[in-house]
Amino acid sequence: MAIIRVYADTSVFGGVFDEEFETPSRAFFDQVRNGRFHLVTSALIQEEIDPAPLQVKEFFNQILPMVEVVEVSEETLSLRDAYLEAGIVSSQWSEDALHVALATVSGCSLIVSWNFKHIVHFEKIPLYNAVNVVKGYSNVGIFSPLEVIQT
Repeated sequence: MAIIRVYADTSVFGGVFDEEFETPSRAFFDQVRNGRFHLVTSALIQEEIDPAPLQVKEFFNQILPMVEVVEVSEETLSLRDAYLEAGIVSSQWSEDALHVALATVSGCSLIVSWNFKHIVHFEKIPLYNAVNVVKGYSNVGIFSPLEVIQT
């Protein structure tokens, strides 16, 4: 079975230390360590982790050697702007759209997030993918970690 390229946003790293999300978040990262997922992260996540609590930063730094880090590029900014122009999220939430763009442009099959308002949302997922298709990209599956882990 092929290893699945998956982009985990900042909420999943923080979820490791959140009572509500801890168990599935830890299970997800265990499955990254065991080779089920090829984890992709980004310079944006590194920026968002910087002001996080020390335990989140330390955990991120432990995972970092196992991940592929993608940079914000003109291509990702252009796709983010297309999401904003389509009204999927407002400019106030442009970093959430940028996470989706980073995952899409870097060829991830999945995005995992605990952001149910702007990313893992039943009305927004088909809109992100509609823009992806119009712009020549593949669809990307968008789920919570709970939905992708093997139990």
